[in-house]
Amino acid sequence: MTALPRSNPASPSPHDGLAFAIWVTGLPASGKSSLVRELRPKLEAAGLAVEVLESDEVRRVLTPTATYSEEERDLFYRALAFMGARLVAHGVTVLFDATANRRAYREFGRSMIQRFIEVAVVCPLETCMQRDYKGTYQRGQRGESLTVPGLQEPYEAPLHPDVTIESAAVLPSAAAERVMEVVRARFLR
Repeated sequence: MTALPRSNPASPSPHDGLAFAIWVTGLPASGKSSLVRELRPKLEAAGLAVEVLESDEVRRVLTPTATYSEEERDLFYRALAFMGARLVAHGVTVLFDATANRRAYREFGRSMIQRFIEVAVVCPLETCMQRDYKGTYQRGQRGESLTVPGLQEPYEAPLHPDVTIESAAVLPSAAAERVMEVVRARFLR
């Protein structure tokens, strides 16, 4: 049997000049999804095809009985970055809505996607815990989950994010506009 050629996720395509990725990272319940909901229509209004890779939705498919072990998270975020790279290579702008608690996960995405923006959504843990409509922190506090970033697992904030959003002080619409300013300056000239 002849081996198929390996594809290169970062290989150029006819759409390479248009598509890019934005990884929105922060603690659970920090405001990532609220920002993404405001940002997507702004990108689409600029004429871009946009796909949101929301970690909880993708996880339901890739790891339906998620354990959140370090090995599983490593595999999950590598797969998420790969999917994003393939979409970008085919002209689709990608919004990663994913905690990705280790810097290495986001750096792997950056290594696969040349046109990449990292957005740090910064929010005090106490505020995240108050906002937590999914019950993630409550499960962690009750001992039902032992892998909650910010509680039992570390969250490694970006060292040099392209955009920092203080979500407790900025409305999602204003935060989305700040991200769009960077997008316009880098990719939509």
